[in-house]
Amino acid sequence: MADDTPTARTEGSGGVQSVDRAIAILEILSQRGEAGVSEIALEIGVHKSTAFRLLGALESRGLVEQAEDRGKYRLSFGIIRLAGGVAARLDLTQQSRPVCRRLAEEIGETVNIAVARSHYAVNLDQVRGPSAVTAHNWVGQLTPLHATSSGKVLLAHLDDRHRARLIDAGGLESFTPSTVTSAAELVKQLDEARLRGYAVTVEEFEIGLNAIAAPIRSYEGEVVAAVSASGPAYRFGEERMHQLAPLLIAGADDISHRLGYVG
Repeated sequence: MADDTPTARTEGSGGVQSVDRAIAILEILSQRGEAGVSEIALEIGVHKSTAFRLLGALESRGLVEQAEDRGKYRLSFGIIRLAGGVAARLDLTQQSRPVCRRLAEEIGETVNIAVARSHYAVNLDQVRGPSAVTAHNWVGQLTPLHATSSGKVLLAHLDDRHRARLIDAGGLESFTPSTVTSAAELVKQLDEARLRGYAVTVEEFEIGLNAIAAPIRSYEGEVVAAVSASGPAYRFGEERMHQLAPLLIAGADDISHRLGYVG
């Protein structure tokens, strides 16, 4: 039998009221970006101490965080994790665009975001760096998994059976004299890419074009995309790509974090 005493009703209604106020805080921060305790208290009609307590509870759950300017609060990435399965449908392009712009400026070359589609890698977005000398647009283009840095990253993080199936479906077509056409050699490169956290291609898809890519993970930790930087071989050589690898990996981790990954 349910407890219907006045005390139970009061506690129940109070709990619902706290939940309602907490949700209101999340909505306020969603609309305004940042807000202070006093501003929030005034908006939801409570004492400042009550607003502070509610914010503390939300912060402990990773749903809000204090901005650099202390006293101000904003939504935290826990919101994405809370969304669960919905996070898988987040707009990857929107989440990655600010990071890609930064990487393009820092690296100076063209930065792309790619995902796997069937036995291809398809580019979803592209940002040209200040040193880019070509206006070629890769967005929407299907590229071979075995001959591109993004493709290798995507293959590297698949289980052996799925990987073998995609390699068999796509074949190991030779695009340049440097294209890897040996399955054994490709698997070796993929294992290395998985261990070091990035993959490179040296004139394997186009003569004169080099690229490096790192994995992007979903909130569940699954590799769902790759971010790559590509440039002319005369300027973007192997040594420079390996030097810039930590920068690209950090960018990939930033995007993953924006998608809710906390590993």
